[in-house]
Amino acid sequence: MDQLERVIEAIRESGWFVAPLIYLLIHFIRPIIFIPVILLFIAAGLIFGIVPGIVLSLVGIMLSSVQFYGLTKLMPSMTHRLVRMKKKLIGEERHVTIEQIAVLRLLPFIHFHLLSFIIYEKTSTFKKYMEESFYSSVMMVVIYTVIGQTITELSPLGVGMLTVLLIPLIYFLRKEENIHRIKQFLRLE
Repeated sequence: MDQLERVIEAIRESGWFVAPLIYLLIHFIRPIIFIPVILLFIAAGLIFGIVPGIVLSLVGIMLSSVQFYGLTKLMPSMTHRLVRMKKKLIGEERHVTIEQIAVLRLLPFIHFHLLSFIIYEKTSTFKKYMEESFYSSVMMVVIYTVIGQTITELSPLGVGMLTVLLIPLIYFLRKEENIHRIKQFLRLE
């Protein structure tokens, strides 16, 4: 955590033009150096503020999605590993909706690229992949950027309670008719 504080302070002092570029570069190399994506969103809220942090985080996560899409095409061994992870976590024939993926992305212990891989598998074009990646990431980016400081101070009990609250939501969103009911209730359809 001490290292993260030093990185945040170094980025703050680098100036308003350089700091966003450094932040986006960190997003791009994040998978290589194993930085959890949630920490970057929290850091964006602390460094840039809420609105600029959300915008930069969305740009960064979309760059990461482009990178992931390209790597899945280039490295079939990576996709085989993700297929095995998916079978263990979700099951082979289970259909996962974008809404469920959006909720699963809120859970810090779910592998981010596994969820990206599920989107990759269910989409047929790059454009559709990017759209669904964007929609499934918005809620996570907004929540972790806005409450970044609070999330870092949650106790393990608080994280456990949040997880227990999210599990019924994930279960409820697994059926398309439930999603349709929610959209009707909110008058989105």
